[in-house]
Amino acid sequence: MRLYNGKVPAMAEDIVRSLTRDEDIEVEDEAELRLDLEAVMKEFIRRDRQVLEEAKTRMEQRGLSYSVLGKMKAQVAKERGFPPNDEQLPYIVGQLLEMLFHSNNVAEIFADDPVLRKKITHVVREHSDLESELDKEVRSKIKNLQEGTQNFEVEYAKVLERMKRQKRLDD
Repeated sequence: MRLYNGKVPAMAEDIVRSLTRDEDIEVEDEAELRLDLEAVMKEFIRRDRQVLEEAKTRMEQRGLSYSVLGKMKAQVAKERGFPPNDEQLPYIVGQLLEMLFHSNNVAEIFADDPVLRKKITHVVREHSDLESELDKEVRSKIKNLQEGTQNFEVEYAKVLERMKRQKRLDD
């Protein structure tokens, strides 16, 4: 799962809209609640970026190839108390839910935790599925290159960056 800074405001808006539309929560100030949600997601993105950078630094220092990036990132995440990739969705949903319960901008919560968790998960998943769509699109554009080669990695990064700019998904 991957969150993009460019999608954070839309995600916050969709979460607030989903929860208020169905009267799961009563809000004091919607704009401030959106900012609270955005702050949680941006902190997640910041920490994820730190873990990735530390993993890359360690790989560089040890002369390792990018094929071990996932393992190295998981190791750094574990050391820093950050969830590995397969646990990131429940983690961020839990963080957002926790924020709702402590926000001064939420007057009342009417729905049970599982209902709120399901709705928030749906919104986050909907916006973060973009990553797999981007991956498929990038791979279709560079299908003439052999995966795992340095040329593939370089071209993949270039095409991915170009597509992110076009779709305004800048990190």
